[in-house]
Amino acid sequence: MRTPDRLLDASALRDWAHAVVSDLIIHIDEINRLNVFPVADSDTGANMLFTMRAAVAEADSAASAGAGAEDVARVAAALSSGALTGARGNSGVILSQILRGIADVTASAAASGGTLSAVDANVLGAALWRGVELVVASMGGVEIGGTIVSVLRAAAGAVEQCADEGLASAVIAAGDAAVVALEKTPEQLDVLADAGAVDAGGRGLLVLLDALRSTITGQAPTRAVYQPSPRPLPADAATDRPVPQFEVMYLLAGCDAVAADELRDRLEELGDSVAIAAAASDSHSVHVHTDDAGAAVEAGLAVGRLSRIVISALSSGATGLPAGSWSRGRAVLAVVDGDGAAELFAAEGACVLRPGPNALGPGPAPGADISAHQLVRAVVDTGAAQVMVLPNGYVAVEELVAGCAAAIGWGVDVVPVPTGSMVQGLAALAVHDPGRPAVDDGYTMARAAGTVRHGSVRIATQKALTWAGTCKPGDGLGIAGDEVLIVAHDVAAAAIGLVDLLLASGGDLLTVLVGAGLDDDTADAEMGGILEKHVHDHHPGTELVTYRTGHRGDALLIGVE
Repeated sequence: MRTPDRLLDASALRDWAHAVVSDLIIHIDEINRLNVFPVADSDTGANMLFTMRAAVAEADSAASAGAGAEDVARVAAALSSGALTGARGNSGVILSQILRGIADVTASAAASGGTLSAVDANVLGAALWRGVELVVASMGGVEIGGTIVSVLRAAAGAVEQCADEGLASAVIAAGDAAVVALEKTPEQLDVLADAGAVDAGGRGLLVLLDALRSTITGQAPTRAVYQPSPRPLPADAATDRPVPQFEVMYLLAGCDAVAADELRDRLEELGDSVAIAAAASDSHSVHVHTDDAGAAVEAGLAVGRLSRIVISALSSGATGLPAGSWSRGRAVLAVVDGDGAAELFAAEGACVLRPGPNALGPGPAPGADISAHQLVRAVVDTGAAQVMVLPNGYVAVEELVAGCAAAIGWGVDVVPVPTGSMVQGLAALAVHDPGRPAVDDGYTMARAAGTVRHGSVRIATQKALTWAGTCKPGDGLGIAGDEVLIVAHDVAAAAIGLVDLLLASGGDLLTVLVGAGLDDDTADAEMGGILEKHVHDHHPGTELVTYRTGHRGDALLIGVE
């Protein structure tokens, strides 16, 4: 039975934005391959991804601060602001104007009736038409057929025609109309026809519309995968078009409309793909492709105050993520389970990725359900150019390799550190030094993780024969190297036995992570007291550190350094 369609309220709008980021990650390579206009630099998908990522970050930050978390207009304004300041490339500027269209129309609707609780089909249609106006204005009022604007127009028209049928029907119609318009783009633009490709920006817009459909209806449509198929050219035909050397972007403040028009004229003398997107308070996002990056910057300085200047080299067929996409140099991404674990790793400076609610369900061992796609999304969300990944036993090898390979293919320097448990992850994190070269940092972290002898204590759920003898439900099992080495009458006894095995060759630090299996403070305190006394009496000189991480599966995770 199909679930009822969802209202496009503030929460749904934020969920849609997150879904767009995730879906752009899935389609980034397809979109990049289609990118032949205005420059075949294979970065449209990446630029849209990072622009949307900036929008989501702004909206999430506003929601965390409690700033209009239930007001659609406030959420739309945050998405628009984040996209404008974080826009990447020509396609990013266009995307920022589509989001601004939503912000402008929802703000107008809210002004007439107070707080806007949800977007209906009429508001959505008006928002898409406003987006068309803003995109065309950002391009100097010149509309080129066969681009994202053509696809956006078709979507806006479809929503307008179906508005009386409700939001869900209008959103479905918008996506279907966008597909028809997208597949007609090669008929409208010769460069697309020559490449046998649909417009890359239009394909990216379809991702946005399909994400909206899945957010509202719970059902994602199946779309064709678009591939370039260049048509043969005459033997004497020129195959290369001049490509400007640089892409220049910056934010411009203190510039009125007249000065912005003067700047546009100057930038069009210097290059092409000029886009100037207006925002509030006489500020603009400026984009141009040019051979004279210095002159493009000087032109902006002549009419206002510049910030966030990004100059990137352009080359035909370039791959990877856009220069300037990163908010920091290096980050550590740790896959962890449990609220306490998330707090612990975050306090040590790591970004955290947590398995889903069904990842570590019933069964003898924790599951590993982090997919390659989730891993790539988390890598992107760190905002770092270099990412050290601590899988901590929660990511299957094939998913780890696939996720890291995808991110590396985009130009992210990803270093997976072989940590099989969160106790190993803590040891690796303790020696992380962003001041070292990434390869040195990764080696040092891997070496620290490798020196940790680790195991776990689990509660038996059924009668079974193990290497250490027969166990019955309720017994404590001490496990190391994926084998049961201790069978005891309870968790405490199994923990003591495992600690003795791990400390048989000595150790300076014993780390114990307490899971959700010990689900009350009394049991937690008793376990800590038992282990503290045992270590004091039998392993003098070894320091014991205990954290309540609340992880699922194992009752205890134990590591010795």
